[in-house]
Amino acid sequence: VVPKDHDDSNYKLAYDGFLSQVPITTGNVYAINDALSAEGAAEDYETCLKHLTKSNILATSAATGFPKFDLMLLGMGPDGHIASLFPGHPLLKENEKWVTFIKDSPKPPPERITFTFPVINSSAYIAMVVCGAGKSSAVQTALGNNQNSDLLPVQMALAEEEFTWFLDKDATSKL
Repeated sequence: VVPKDHDDSNYKLAYDGFLSQVPITTGNVYAINDALSAEGAAEDYETCLKHLTKSNILATSAATGFPKFDLMLLGMGPDGHIASLFPGHPLLKENEKWVTFIKDSPKPPPERITFTFPVINSSAYIAMVVCGAGKSSAVQTALGNNQNSDLLPVQMALAEEEFTWFLDKDATSKL
């Protein structure tokens, strides 16, 4: 929950790296309201998603009743977090809200909003893009023969149809 032009803004990252390069109308881009608190921004974004599903702009999963994105593009942090769902955090168990907030993120900025696992896991396809040696231990835990019973958030992500990993050589260096 930072201004859209802030270096920590996911909107800025998406806009600079992708949205500004493709012919998409601004009315089809749904950024968070960065003038609101984290809690307010999460509630506002969930309301927006509910409006999009009621208007049949965004599909609803027949299996879960949550919104069904055609494709969700995700990255993973060095600790195995995805979105703003961090290892050991109570938000990992949220199963009713579509969008929620975190005020004590272990990674700056401390205040964020995030899709919940029911929304992430209702996506038709998930593309997990991971680059860098700093993430190789988490990749090893997620994809190796690790018998650890504590799942990383990345291991809790599922797609309704297909989950595909896109990894660079450094990220796979421990496999």
